[in-house]
Amino acid sequence: MRLNELSPSKGSKKPRKRIGRGPGSGNGTYAGRGNKGHNSRSGGGVRPGFEGGQMPLHRRLPKRGFTNIFKKNYSIINIRDLTRFESGKIVDELELIREGLVKGKNEGIKLLGNGEIDYPLTLKVHKISESARKKIETAGGSVEVL
Repeated sequence: MRLNELSPSKGSKKPRKRIGRGPGSGNGTYAGRGNKGHNSRSGGGVRPGFEGGQMPLHRRLPKRGFTNIFKKNYSIINIRDLTRFESGKIVDELELIREGLVKGKNEGIKLLGNGEIDYPLTLKVHKISESARKKIETAGGSVEVL
């Protein structure tokens, strides 16, 4: 057997149904859509989630939880991310955006203490964890909270 001798199994390939091509095709006149009604019209059909008038599932289920409308979304940065800056550099929001560490809309930058640093940096951030502050200051750097 060779590749050019391969063919699909008998009956596995069917031609597509050509609807609306006259009464002789068996799918003429109403083109398989039935007689009148919403689904027979062009643009007809129901929206996703519609259950025929029955109260939809998303409205039957109880609402749970709470959303704090005053929540602030901080961009999170770890100490291990600061290793790309050279010693003695002043690292502020513009520098972090330029390096690609901060993206999108945020209400501030928070520095966390994952990782190590062994040279001084001057940081200007909105929030900082205690462990991060300790690591920066032991390396000889300083932190300014905006």
